[in-house]
Amino acid sequence: MIMRDAERGTLSEEEETEHHVSNPAPPIDDGTDLTRREIIKLAAAAMVVPPSFQAKPRAKKPRATPLRFFTQGEFAMVDELSEMIIPTDDHSPGARAAKVAEYIDQRLAEAWEEEPKRDWREGLKLIDQISNEMSGRPFIQASQEQRVALLERIAQAEANPQKPEEKFFVELKSRVAYAYYTSKIGIHDELEYKGNTYLRDFAGEDVSKK
Repeated sequence: MIMRDAERGTLSEEEETEHHVSNPAPPIDDGTDLTRREIIKLAAAAMVVPPSFQAKPRAKKPRATPLRFFTQGEFAMVDELSEMIIPTDDHSPGARAAKVAEYIDQRLAEAWEEEPKRDWREGLKLIDQISNEMSGRPFIQASQEQRVALLERIAQAEANPQKPEEKFFVELKSRVAYAYYTSKIGIHDELEYKGNTYLRDFAGEDVSKK
């Protein structure tokens, strides 16, 4: 199942985000957005195995970080795919505002192993190939409806991916969710985490009296 309507980009290597978005992609109104967002949120909360390129604490930076792994074309694809998976909605900003694509770029650049780098490059090439087959256009030049149709196609076997594009979608969705829900926007705006709070009354059992 595809996540929510659009995708978002995340923080750069040492960024915590207060995000300023220009021209965010419009959400996809297919009637299943809330369900998708809740599923993604639950999946992100259940993650116990760290990604192969792990998150680091993010500090705010005054300017954008240059790309370190993706080409400009690859970055544009990841940014759009991320916003389609976790879109901006009435509740909180999306993956683009959270700078998810930037964060993935930084982590891939720092990955020691070549396999994840190769998998991402091949996966993005495959997305363009499928887009050309379906619409006669590269993914980034396809219409919103054509992009949605492509995403639905590669996501349909998410529970048991067999084809290369289906396996890449699982990887893509996992990285987008991890990057988003470890960003400031994901934690504070989406999950509404308030931090540690003072309890006036102890709600547990006082074992010292036993």
